[in-house]
Amino acid sequence: MNPSSDEWRRLIEEIMKCRKCPLYKYRRNPVPGEGSLETDIMFVGEAPGAREDETGRPFVGSAGKLLTKLLEGIGIRRKDVFITNIVKCRPPRNRDPTDEEINACLPYLIRQIKLIKPRVIVALGRHAARVLFRISGLRWENMSRMHGRGYDAYIDNIHVKIYPTYHPAAALYYPKLLPVLEEDFNKLKDIITRVRRDKTSKKTILDYF
Repeated sequence: MNPSSDEWRRLIEEIMKCRKCPLYKYRRNPVPGEGSLETDIMFVGEAPGAREDETGRPFVGSAGKLLTKLLEGIGIRRKDVFITNIVKCRPPRNRDPTDEEINACLPYLIRQIKLIKPRVIVALGRHAARVLFRISGLRWENMSRMHGRGYDAYIDNIHVKIYPTYHPAAALYYPKLLPVLEEDFNKLKDIITRVRRDKTSKKTILDYF
């Protein structure tokens, strides 16, 4: 998709002006997301934090620095993926977004998925995973049982694999999770490596889960 397409531009303008839920009253800046619109891989977190609210960019605080490090560790440049959140505005005091807030914002995420057409959506954290599973009609259990695996799904007729893993913030609070997160990213690296090698063949990223 052309990054300057009118459809994408309209979507971002709608997010920037959105007042569909109470979060607009507290935000400094909406955080639509950033990265490549020509990517196979999309990363989706829960909601912006304080630093993201200040800058209007996703994952630029401590958790974002760890995410960038994890990506670099498997040879992926941050600018070559698309990064966003379920909710585009920061909830006050970093609380969890309510169902009302999630449901109001979800159409934006679905439109982003339809325009980018990723083959893999990496769900960063249980909240993002739970919502992505719900809109795909899949049953979510818990992160400890379901992380590091790809789940075949359709989101508004877009065929994707949802790949749940722990949110980088969880590894900052509980350092014992960092090796688990690194292992999940290494599995992702293997898949991406094979896709790049076979991109001229009939195989797609869906063949490697």
